[in-house]
Amino acid sequence: MLDEPLVGASWRTDLFDVPDYLDAVGVVPGEPTLDLLGVLHSAHVHTFPFANVDVLLGAHPGVAPDAVQDQLVRRRRGGYCFEHSQLFAAALEHFGFTIRRNLGRVHELTNTRTRMTVTVEIDGRRWLCDPGFGFSITRPIALEHGAVQVDGDREFVLQKSVDDGTTVWALTRGGKVEHYVDEAPVHPADVRTGHVVTSRDPYSPFTQHLRVMRHLPDAHVTVTEGARTVRARGRGTEHVTLSVADVVDAVQELGVVLVPGEDATLAEVLTRLRERSHR
Repeated sequence: MLDEPLVGASWRTDLFDVPDYLDAVGVVPGEPTLDLLGVLHSAHVHTFPFANVDVLLGAHPGVAPDAVQDQLVRRRRGGYCFEHSQLFAAALEHFGFTIRRNLGRVHELTNTRTRMTVTVEIDGRRWLCDPGFGFSITRPIALEHGAVQVDGDREFVLQKSVDDGTTVWALTRGGKVEHYVDEAPVHPADVRTGHVVTSRDPYSPFTQHLRVMRHLPDAHVTVTEGARTVRARGRGTEHVTLSVADVVDAVQELGVVLVPGEDATLAEVLTRLRERSHR
């Protein structure tokens, strides 16, 4: 798989197999309504894990559409926002939704522009969709200042502001900013560049740590190189330290499929990460 399809102006959505994707998430095609948008958003985040396993294994195939389809849908490897949001956007356009691809920044406005989301316009109202952030909303939220979404024990709020003349939206969880979404234009090359930074920069958290997350029906689970955190509705947060072998098992339990031999390779990578953190 190569990145060439994201060099030009086209998003090459023709390279996605949308029916195969819909079969994976269990969503039946329909008219482009807010109800369908919510169903697809929820189904996506409950089906595909957020994961950087391929980055740590040095085997990430890139973020060209055909590579994304293979990685998320066929091989079930999980991914981050550049994969999730591209696939989600292609499905929305397949249904006939009016969409816009957006970029933004994680936590701070001074960080690199490496967050991808999708906004959708329905009957003159815009909605933010965030299928590719590990611990975020599970359904669309109105792109309006002060919009609130309560998901179990968590409250998400959108706040509008301006960054040097460009409108930005801060999505907060529990009063802390998860990420900013800006309204500057986004071109395919921006996504490719963001992916290169995310997957190769030595200071990127995705090259320094394991991050695998998944929304389950009654909880959200995060697995790192050393622990598992479960945030269950109504039961608070449970944080458990894991051995390397337990981490490898936990990654697979969250839906990341490893081929024979990769479990041992991942264990070696995790051991190095854990040793580095104790220096």
